[in-house]
Amino acid sequence: MTLPNFLIIGATKSGTTSLHNYLQHHPQIYMSPIKETNFFAYEGGVPEFNWWGEPPHTTLNSITDLATYEQLFAAATNEIAIGEASPYYLYNENAAARIHHYIPHAKLIAILRHPTDRAYSNYTHLIRDGREPYADFAAALAQESARQAENWSWDYYYQDMGFYAQQLKRYYERFPREQIKVFLYDELKQDPAALFAAICTFLGVDPTFQPNFEFHNNVSGYPKSKALQRFIDQPNPLKPLIRLLLSEKIRQRVATKLRRVNLEKPTMNPAVRQQLNQLYKNDILQLQTLIQRDLSAWLG
Repeated sequence: MTLPNFLIIGATKSGTTSLHNYLQHHPQIYMSPIKETNFFAYEGGVPEFNWWGEPPHTTLNSITDLATYEQLFAAATNEIAIGEASPYYLYNENAAARIHHYIPHAKLIAILRHPTDRAYSNYTHLIRDGREPYADFAAALAQESARQAENWSWDYYYQDMGFYAQQLKRYYERFPREQIKVFLYDELKQDPAALFAAICTFLGVDPTFQPNFEFHNNVSGYPKSKALQRFIDQPNPLKPLIRLLLSEKIRQRVATKLRRVNLEKPTMNPAVRQQLNQLYKNDILQLQTLIQRDLSAWLG
């Protein structure tokens, strides 16, 4: 039986997709072929969520039984680090206990984005995918309590998903501190090579290996052309032909450039930003004590 010996547990909209893709190119690391297996969040069955529009493929493709989960790692051979990335693990109340039950010695990686920016990125991601009916961020925030009461998907809990201290406490209560490593999204943006090397050192693999850091995956924003966005992100008859003609590297480069051209991200309303910053202040103070890192930049 092969199970992962490390997990990327979150947070959502904090660079976990890019990190997964960087790690899977390391010769000493085996990554699950599925990003966001969600096994430790959804073991036994995916909750009957509500949402606007089509449910995300990451939810539909979630793994809910141990045997299927194990198969994701069956192809691992002599890799030192075996892992997967499911950012819902940070938010889900059951994930920490399930992870500790199955893989108590696993190393855990969290990458955290300023919770206000994370919330807005989460919102614009759903706007991009046509899964958020409110074109105004403040209006969408006002719906959060009602959506929680109606069991909407966690994707819509823009504010609630940003209380990192509350979420990480579940892990620090169960795992030794040396098994948990917390990074900041700003570090990934400013110096991805240094952050990647630090993760490799934590995992015990060669820290000098450098993947291609050019691609930034899963970017969010308002699509200028919804038709182009659908072409990029959804299946269509042309994609099999494109796969035959272009290498994966070229396809990724083209898709990344098309997304950047097609997506725009209006500046958040300053009043909304101030409101969210105030909402998160106490949690950030608790967080910097918990992870033993200076987060004064988040409080400024």
